[in-house]
Amino acid sequence: MEVQIISKQNVKPSSPTPSPLRNFKLSLLDQLVTVPYAPILLFYPMNKKASTSYLDVPKRLELLKKSLSETLTQFYPLAGKIKDELSIDCNDEGAYDVETQVNCHLCEFLRQPDLLLANQFFPCELLPTESTAVTYVANFQVNVFECGGIVIGMCISHRVVDGAALSTFLKAWSATAKGSKEAIIYPEFIASSLFPANDLWLRDSAIVMFGSLLKKGQCMTKRFVFDASAISNLKAQAAILGLKCPTRVEVVSSFLWKCLMAASEEWRGSQRPSLLTHYVNLRRKMEPKLSGNSMGNFLWLAAAKYTNKSKPGLKDLVGEMRKAISKIDSDFVEHIKGDKGNALMDESLKGIGAFGSGDGVDYLGFSSWCKFGFYDTDFGWGKPVWVSSFGLSCSLTMNLVFLVDTRCDGIEAFVTLNEKDMTILEGNLELFDGDTRPTPQTIRVYGRRRRRMAQPVTLWLGD
Repeated sequence: MEVQIISKQNVKPSSPTPSPLRNFKLSLLDQLVTVPYAPILLFYPMNKKASTSYLDVPKRLELLKKSLSETLTQFYPLAGKIKDELSIDCNDEGAYDVETQVNCHLCEFLRQPDLLLANQFFPCELLPTESTAVTYVANFQVNVFECGGIVIGMCISHRVVDGAALSTFLKAWSATAKGSKEAIIYPEFIASSLFPANDLWLRDSAIVMFGSLLKKGQCMTKRFVFDASAISNLKAQAAILGLKCPTRVEVVSSFLWKCLMAASEEWRGSQRPSLLTHYVNLRRKMEPKLSGNSMGNFLWLAAAKYTNKSKPGLKDLVGEMRKAISKIDSDFVEHIKGDKGNALMDESLKGIGAFGSGDGVDYLGFSSWCKFGFYDTDFGWGKPVWVSSFGLSCSLTMNLVFLVDTRCDGIEAFVTLNEKDMTILEGNLELFDGDTRPTPQTIRVYGRRRRRMAQPVTLWLGD
């Protein structure tokens, strides 16, 4: 597969940003995010049932640019440049926009999607070096396939958006593209007033903490697909053991945590202490709750440990995870907003780093974008057939899991592990009841068939 760049340009907001809004202050929580981007890929096949105005590829590309320009007027920080660690210069320079041509049909790629190959659909390096440092806040790449299908790749600075904020932006952009004025969402930029940032010492603490969780060893990323029936089965297992109302994310996260512990024990010879972290959306934890349109990063890490020598059951791990998340409540948010908030956050970060950085401890970090509605992103020619993350392959490893909804009430887990753990994880008999490997094209069809036939639960794997 070859991806050829056709054009590069800046898409500027349709109206200028007022002078009082030109200097956008980042919040304290924005600073604590140490990864550069919130990246996402949206895959759209050629939809011949769409309006004839959408069958022409140049018209679709022009619509994307025009509606993006209009949307950037409301989401004005995305049209600026990163000024320093504390602020963004909202200079209306615009979002960086790339158009490419891909020399194959979209269905050919989706038959067996390669996550490393899919990184070419992004507009910038996902792990930037000094020479490719992040300057544009928002970066887009529209990849056009020979069949007329397109993939929209986005890398928006994680200092400005978390998963919920990215969802808000996409809802506004797609509504603008379709001319649905009543559905257009207007953002709220209040993060810096709730969590003001005056210096950088806490960011330094976060960088040290995440750096301590890196381990030497080649890593790789695989995707695991849990269909709705597989998740129902996991919920039933947890409920039988006495756990009340386990959620989809709880059981999938705990199941993967359990399997990683088993994989680690298999090649290291003994069960080791284990640490799980999960990002928690603080918008839902505040009193009163924040609007879903609140932009910025409203995230904090819940940390769950398992140190018992006995092998954990699914109920045990769900319980530990639930207990950790329950500590991130409205009282916690009020405390970190208070005078001693910085000290409390620093203590929490150091505690995670101190426990998780040891050679004898396994770490697994989760981030969930479930229930954010990314599969509803319709610019006028239909919803995406697949929503994807990125693949990693590098000489340093941090065990990470990124959860995204599927189109039929399932969860797709993008798992990054060191090669030894991944090889054992794939071969773990507990993990697979079948050998089907669904492509993004067949997940929906297969999911419907399985519910109708009530077959035994299967967890599917794809590369």
